[in-house]
Amino acid sequence: MSQIASIVYKPQGMEVPAHQFLRVELDEARLVAGYGIEGDLKGGHSDRQLNIMSYETLTNLRAQGFRTEPGQMGEQIVLHRLDVNSLAPGTRLAVGSSAVIEVVKARTGCEHFSQIQGKPASLAAGQMGVMARVIAGGLIRAGDPVQVLKTEQHV
Repeated sequence: MSQIASIVYKPQGMEVPAHQFLRVELDEARLVAGYGIEGDLKGGHSDRQLNIMSYETLTNLRAQGFRTEPGQMGEQIVLHRLDVNSLAPGTRLAVGSSAVIEVVKARTGCEHFSQIQGKPASLAAGQMGVMARVIAGGLIRAGDPVQVLKTEQHV
């Protein structure tokens, strides 16, 4: 069964050096519908409320020399035993006991990612996870189960 491996966020008001993704690791977090992680500076965007990656992908990227400590790839939630990179836009996931998130699009790197990693984002293409939005909020915890629900058809 798939489960949450880790949760990190960027608290509002936190100053972050330009050369790193600074995140705070959490044992639990509240997902807010239409926003993302409660209190997260990165929340509120319609198409990128959450950055989701796979634990197994992070392990592979570490072997390729990427910095993969919690949050260093820009991710917020890491899922164990689920190939996040293969999830199509519209796929919904039940996370924990009540939260539901929906995949919006594959995540691509930016210049900021390249600066932090010291490598071109193109070297991680197809391995950076997905951007998602929160459909139904709820409390989530590391170790909570994650289940693929369905794929919504968008026109």
